[in-house]
Amino acid sequence: MSRLADSYAHCVRVARERAKNFYYSFLVLPEEKRLAMCAIYAFMRECDDLSDEAGASLANIAGWRAEMQQTLTGPPANHPVWPAFQDTVRKYRIPARYFHEMIDGVSSDLEPRRIETFDELYRYCYLVASVVGLTTIHIFGFDDPRALALAEQCGIAFQLTNIIRDVREDAVNQRVYLPAQDLARFSVTPEALAAPVTTPEIRQLLEFEGGRAQEYYRLSRPLIAMVREDSRPALWALIEIYSQLLNRIEQRGYDVMPGKVRLSTSEKMTVLARAWLRRLF
Repeated sequence: MSRLADSYAHCVRVARERAKNFYYSFLVLPEEKRLAMCAIYAFMRECDDLSDEAGASLANIAGWRAEMQQTLTGPPANHPVWPAFQDTVRKYRIPARYFHEMIDGVSSDLEPRRIETFDELYRYCYLVASVVGLTTIHIFGFDDPRALALAEQCGIAFQLTNIIRDVREDAVNQRVYLPAQDLARFSVTPEALAAPVTTPEIRQLLEFEGGRAQEYYRLSRPLIAMVREDSRPALWALIEIYSQLLNRIEQRGYDVMPGKVRLSTSEKMTVLARAWLRRLF
């Protein structure tokens, strides 16, 4: 196999083993786009791992950024993800600034976080999730420039869902993403978010944030019709999986503190089957 083929094979393995919600949506894409999505996912996974692993540092992330810049402007660097990443970025003409913004986002997670306002939270969600959506729609294909704003909003919805689901786990790790203004409004302390009990105040706080997420899902739904027809089932599946996750949290009354809320594999496969029907008909 060539180095490029080896690189794509590596990215597919990473996506299959670790993408969880994302990988199910990849399966209904044409092969070329599926491989491209795996390449971008593997790049993002490496970014996340650099910020989460023991001994993570800005120096490590700076080294990764330098390898990325080399790959964007010349021959790919040595990591197995880079040849496929380079091929995908060039093939789909993905703006390089999105990848720099992704790295900015994961860099911000190296220190304990305290976010004061929703505007600050929006910026964080943009860096770690919206830029993923903006990258993805370049692979999916679009003509209407309004798709860019909708992809940004879709990413906000996804990341708010993640933050609500993982609120206790993040707080235990000294990462409180919910705005301090909102915590004060509902009389919730950062310490309470790290406890295993969902108090009435926490439920009210998370219901408020969930309402925000639902509004961003609603705003971004027209995006599905704006991407190329062969990519619509994949985007539909991705939005459906995340929407169902938020709906499941709502059905549990936002009781997320005892354990992480998940969709089962069978539930995700049901979404995938419905996406395949959309592809066929």
